[in-house]
Amino acid sequence: MDTLSLDALLGILLLLLIFGAWFSAAETSMMAINRHRLNHLIRAGSHSAKLTGKLLSKIDKLLGSILFGNTLLNVAAAAITNIVILRIFGASELALLVGTLLITFILLIFSEIMPKVIAASYPERVALPSSYLLSPLITLFHPVVSVASLIVKSFLSLLRIKVQTDQSKQKVSLEEVRLLVLEAEHFMPRQHQKMLLNLVDLENVEVDDVMIPRSQIEALDINAEPEVLKHQLATCHHTLLPVYENALDNIIGILHVRKTLSLLQSEEFSGAELRELLLDPYFIPSNTTLLTQLHHFQQRHLRLGLIVDEYGELLGLVTLENILEEIVGDFTTQSPAQTGKFFRQEDGSLFIEGSTLLRDLNRKMGLHFPLDGAKTLNGLILEHLEDIPEAGTSLKISGYPIEIMQTQDRVVKVARIFIMPTLKAD
Repeated sequence: MDTLSLDALLGILLLLLIFGAWFSAAETSMMAINRHRLNHLIRAGSHSAKLTGKLLSKIDKLLGSILFGNTLLNVAAAAITNIVILRIFGASELALLVGTLLITFILLIFSEIMPKVIAASYPERVALPSSYLLSPLITLFHPVVSVASLIVKSFLSLLRIKVQTDQSKQKVSLEEVRLLVLEAEHFMPRQHQKMLLNLVDLENVEVDDVMIPRSQIEALDINAEPEVLKHQLATCHHTLLPVYENALDNIIGILHVRKTLSLLQSEEFSGAELRELLLDPYFIPSNTTLLTQLHHFQQRHLRLGLIVDEYGELLGLVTLENILEEIVGDFTTQSPAQTGKFFRQEDGSLFIEGSTLLRDLNRKMGLHFPLDGAKTLNGLILEHLEDIPEAGTSLKISGYPIEIMQTQDRVVKVARIFIMPTLKAD
């Protein structure tokens, strides 16, 4: 160093600070870069992204090389600072102390904090170009880093700590996927975002939540009079109808209404002829998730299933359209039994049938009733009161005042919900 001029030493010191800042920025950007965005760039054919992914696949070597280079530069910068001080002030202990504190402060600001903040703000812009320089440096530092990594792995093995070395590919949970979709609100229409969120939530929604309840099922009694059957077939609102014998729990098949058009013109029409057109009924265990049921419908080429509980009793039915509506929203024409459930009053309150599904209430009316228990408004009220209420009974659930307007056969037929912004649940 004695042969170098003071200006040369200061120039070398500046270069060391610059390279130290780059090492700090490279380290932060490599750790902060979005792995999903990186994988997208790799699939798009970006060479720098592929190189970055390759570096992240060996995270121990990457970090070891960056830390080795950064430490080496910082130590060299401190040594050159001491030489500069000795040249200017001589062997002054006070000057060495002040110089050491000064170079420490400079390294902290310009080689650590500032580059790390910049790299954390723009990780992709820093990491991708840095990969071209980091790749040969890792090869250059390989002998030293390999020894250091071996020592580190030995200590971690003694402590029984498992380390994931490949950071280029990380699995994501459904909640993380949901968060990614929520954060993408500025890059897609609101309707598309909502559909993606609904699709993610299919794993958490059960067929019981969207089924047509037993009391609203439109079905045929095979033993009914021919004229009654003809009238039901001529006025039905669905193309697929469950057919039972004497009792609704005794479902014997599913009838495709279009196949009966020719029979309706026959004077000898009877239930016996309908039996020959019936398809085998398909039963679904309650609590089956919508995503699982969607796969089953696809595999079996079916569009309707009957939901039964653990005792085999009929709870309701679910169709392919019910599941699709959970993703894209309402798009089918519903029968009168499934419409007209909400009657808004002039004061803003709602008259709602007790059989209304809570998910429909929350989705269509913007309410916030809990969905982890009862499925219908009637069930929620009975669950809350633990008793059969009488007309005129008032209660509050999830911040919403509710008045029982009509009861029949031990169920709430109609309830009135008072909706005010200040009373909505959090």
